[in-house]
Amino acid sequence: MGIIVDCDYDFPEIDQRMIDTLVALGEKVLRAYHRETAEVGLTFTDDATIRQLNKEYRGIDAPTDVLSFALAEGSEEPLDYGEEEELPPELLGDIVISLPRAREQAEEYGHPLTREVLYLTVHGLLHLLGYDHQSEEEKREMRAEEERFLQAEGWGRADEE
Repeated sequence: MGIIVDCDYDFPEIDQRMIDTLVALGEKVLRAYHRETAEVGLTFTDDATIRQLNKEYRGIDAPTDVLSFALAEGSEEPLDYGEEEELPPELLGDIVISLPRAREQAEEYGHPLTREVLYLTVHGLLHLLGYDHQSEEEKREMRAEEERFLQAEGWGRADEE
């Protein structure tokens, strides 16, 4: 259960402290949405790889900062497990973050890389939980949720000032 972190490359910034922080925040988000048994893969990669994924899955031939891949779309009937059986984790999906893009954005916005990576992780998780930002109203709602979780950990926008 929880967040499983994987790095495609040797990114020294993704050290054990960063991983522990990401996992703890991710698990708080999952608990807040009553998805304690959910499992999410979080992969850090480079711009070329995320560009290829973006092209393949979204038809956009450009790198991006974060992609989310939900595994359970739609309303499938849950499997019936006996009372004695331990429930398997709910495989919620995968989040892929371009660390070079996160570095650029952290510098552009003038905040630490950790804050940018936490933001992208929460953003990706909220997509897996059903949030989107196609309309202005959806965007406001999603941003409010992102900020709520980041502020609770001392990484909100107001905490940077």
